[in-house]
Amino acid sequence: WKQKNAHYHRSKKGGGEWEFLSLPEEWQIGYTLSSGAVLSFHLKPFSFKHTGLFPEQAVNWEEMIRLILDARKNGKKDIRVLNLFAYTGGATIACASAGARVTHVDASKGMVSWAKENAVLSGLKDAPIRWLVDDCAKFVAREIRRGNHYDAILLDPPSYGRGPKGEIWKIEESLHPFLRSVSQLLSDEPLFVFLNSYTTGLAPGVLTYLLSSVLRERGFSAEPGKVPSHNRGRRFVVGSDEIGLPVEGSGLILPCGACGRAVFVP
Repeated sequence: WKQKNAHYHRSKKGGGEWEFLSLPEEWQIGYTLSSGAVLSFHLKPFSFKHTGLFPEQAVNWEEMIRLILDARKNGKKDIRVLNLFAYTGGATIACASAGARVTHVDASKGMVSWAKENAVLSGLKDAPIRWLVDDCAKFVAREIRRGNHYDAILLDPPSYGRGPKGEIWKIEESLHPFLRSVSQLLSDEPLFVFLNSYTTGLAPGVLTYLLSSVLRERGFSAEPGKVPSHNRGRRFVVGSDEIGLPVEGSGLILPCGACGRAVFVP
């Protein structure tokens, strides 16, 4: 911290402002995946504290890519991924780099444009990514009516937000019914569901409980040998944990949030 480039000062009235010490107005950063691919991101600080990237999500990018590549090796060539509350596209770009078709949904036009720029920087200009500026809840409801399905679903919902017509999203109240709707979009042979939380009240154990209960409602099974016949032999393994940033000096992990992961297995 003694070598910090900038310091964000919170305001008691909400929001805050940056104190710049040695930070450029804009810059680019690259992340080399274990697969050898390099993801590139355009960053810049905003008044609401973000810089356009949550680097602790890299552990999830790696896991998504592994699951997609394994499925492709096992003969599943056409893999459809839905990324909701997709922000600047880190997970979208990671999944696309592994050969998946991605539908990227965010309510902010500016964030979707930023994500497109990151895809170009990462050499994925022509990747099969569908970019949508839309309210995630309304998009999911329309996809259910259309009968569309996805093999993998990623969710990174905000703690609080407002829809285009003033609809209020409070994660503690809205997440469970939303998950129940989202689960209807899973294909007959899904791969995974990832659910991120940066809300203190939603600890990792809560994410495990939410995912498990919703998927059981949909007829999936977490117990080997008790798989419903209509489920085509699919069951899931679910787990949650903190995600964070490694501290080189101490070898410790700085906790930054939580992630729940449901992975479907034969």
